[in-house]
Amino acid sequence: MAENTEKRTPPIIQVRNLYKVYRVGESKVFALNGVTFSLNRGEFCAVVGPSGSGKSTLLNMMAGLEKPSKGEIVIAGTHIERMTERELVTFRRENVGFIFQSYNLIKTMNAVENVAMPLTFRGVPKKIRMERARKYLKLVGLEKQMDHMANEMSGGQQQRVGIARALVVDPRIIFADEPTGNLDSKTTMDVLRLMRRIVRERNQTLIMVTHDTHLAGFADKQIHIVDGKILKIEEQYHDDEEEI
Repeated sequence: MAENTEKRTPPIIQVRNLYKVYRVGESKVFALNGVTFSLNRGEFCAVVGPSGSGKSTLLNMMAGLEKPSKGEIVIAGTHIERMTERELVTFRRENVGFIFQSYNLIKTMNAVENVAMPLTFRGVPKKIRMERARKYLKLVGLEKQMDHMANEMSGGQQQRVGIARALVVDPRIIFADEPTGNLDSKTTMDVLRLMRRIVRERNQTLIMVTHDTHLAGFADKQIHIVDGKILKIEEQYHDDEEEI
C-alpha cells in the first residue's frame, strides 16, 4: 500500500472560496472574488496578473498579513483565517520566509549580520546564528561577500542576501513579492533559477507574485489572476538547467 502515500499527501496550502471586499462609499470593490486553489510542498508557484488584479492581496492573506472577508486559508492543516493577531505573528515566525523587491537589508549591517537577523527574534545564540547565516550565504553563492555592507554589493548580490535571510529560518513557505523588480534581465534569470533550485532541493514551497508573464514561466505552477478572479492555472515542470 505504501506506493500511494505520495498521492495522499495533503497540499501544504489550500485556499477555498476566498473573498476580500472593500467598501468605497456606497459600492463594494472585490479585490478577491471567490479564489480557490491548492499548492503542494516543493512547488514553485507564480501568482501573475496586471496591477490591481488582486495578486498582492492574495499573497498578504496567505501570509496572514490581511484577513479575508470570507473563505478559508489552510496552511499545513491549520486554518490561519481563524487565528488571532498574536497567533499569526508566531505562525509567520515559525513557518514563513519573505523576499522583498527592495531587498530591505539593514544598511549598517554586513551580509552575515543581515541574514542572521531573523534568528535573533527566535532567541538563537549568536555563535549559532552566525554559523547558519554563513551556511546560507554559501548556498546562494556569496562566500566572498559575507563581510560586505549593502552599499558594497550589486542589486543581484543584495537580493541573494535577501534570499539567504528568508531561508535561514528554514521556512515551510517562502513568499516573494516582485523579487526581481529592481534587477537587470540577466541577474533576474540567475536569481529565479537560484530560487527554483533551492526550494526544490529543500522541498519548500515558494509563492512569487509578479506582473511579468515571462518571469512566471520559471514557476512549476502559474495562477493567472484578473479582477480578483482566477483566469487559469497552468502547470509545467522545469529542469534547472533549461533556458527560459
